[in-house]
Amino acid sequence: MNHFRILCITTTLTCASCSVGPNFKLPEVLMPSKWKNGGKASTADIPLPGEWWKLFGSAELNQLEERALQNNLQLRGALARVETARALVGVQQASWFPYLNMRDAMQYERLSKSSFGANLPPGVTLPNLQRRRFQNLLDEGWELDLWGRVRRSVESSKASQFGALETASAQRLTIASEVARLYFLAHSLDLQIDVVISTQTWREEALKLQESRFKGGLANEMDVARARTELEIARSDLAALERQRGNAENALAVICGEIPSNFRIAKNSRLPTPPRVPGGMPSTLLQRRPDIRAAEQKMREANAQIGVATASFYPAFSINGTGGLESVGPRNFYDQRSRIMTIGPSMTLPIFQGGKLRANLRSAKASYDETLANYRQAILVALQEVEDSLLDASAYAKQASALNAAIASAQETQRLAELRYQKGLASYFEVVDANRTVLSTKLLLAQVEGQRLMASVAMLKALGGGWK
Repeated sequence: MNHFRILCITTTLTCASCSVGPNFKLPEVLMPSKWKNGGKASTADIPLPGEWWKLFGSAELNQLEERALQNNLQLRGALARVETARALVGVQQASWFPYLNMRDAMQYERLSKSSFGANLPPGVTLPNLQRRRFQNLLDEGWELDLWGRVRRSVESSKASQFGALETASAQRLTIASEVARLYFLAHSLDLQIDVVISTQTWREEALKLQESRFKGGLANEMDVARARTELEIARSDLAALERQRGNAENALAVICGEIPSNFRIAKNSRLPTPPRVPGGMPSTLLQRRPDIRAAEQKMREANAQIGVATASFYPAFSINGTGGLESVGPRNFYDQRSRIMTIGPSMTLPIFQGGKLRANLRSAKASYDETLANYRQAILVALQEVEDSLLDASAYAKQASALNAAIASAQETQRLAELRYQKGLASYFEVVDANRTVLSTKLLLAQVEGQRLMASVAMLKALGGGWK
């Protein structure tokens, strides 16, 4: 008899270890061996630091990143979703264990005189048809997970939990990169504001000079009007830049979880040199990018749901029981004769569901196909973002070098134009035109310097930030 029990237990545990449905396997993805725009320097597999923004060497940026990662409300929401997913894993795991419920009830009943009396022999007096029923019962049950339905449900929940965690990591990376982008945008605008202010000062002096020359009969009204026009244009440019700078500061305040009216960042027109960013091999994106890892967990979750849907075709075995006290009226409620108990195994086998089970399985498979397509798309987008950021960084560096040379040439042109005008060899229009060229080239250089830094931030984000 003992051997038979051991055999039954062994058979049950062996069956319980089975899980119908496909086991998850990462799909094969064709990855490039090197970056198209990276060159040799960016293909070295060097890990990035976890706090990658420290590569820029700005204490103020480091402080802003810390404030944002602590106070950002979107990140807090993402972390709350992680806790929700973690709790739901416990909900699914509870199905592995038996349940035990207590049921305590008192019911008033009134039986039908016509229906109850029809079942009694002729002449038998009807009993009291109004009564109170008292119950104090314990209900228990346990589903035997022979086909892995519960196991697949737990697997799906865990994948959902890890997916929520990776999504929160992706949110953290997005927030950190947006803080850095807005920070460098604001200081790039500070540099442009300085350029416009210096130009405005020059144009104010030029207007005074033209007005003085006009009074002395050395200039005409057109030169004065042109000088005044250029000065007002500079003031307009300054107002536009200050507006853009204020918008960037307000956006930075919201990301840091603070009220815009109470938030300030000091003006700073000195931009740091973009750091050298180790690109790593393209294949490392599969581990480094949290959005790709989140897409992978979505696939795991959907794959496990196929197993759950498959298990619904098989018979479900459970052990159920009820025990306690039940009586009509309170007088004999605690007597031994009021005890009741039922216990035994049960099996539920789906025979006809109107196509519900097959439709549910098709839905689960289609959901997996969707997550597979999303996973492959996430990889393609990641590769594009890295290639774009590498190309942008290289192009902006070349642009900055060319603009520096252009500024030197434009300043020399302006000096010569002023000299020719003073000697009466050229009109004042040449001076104005040369000054416009200097201003526009300096503004463009300030924009490019900011874009170089923002391209570095985009590259760091595209590479998945640090390993931590």
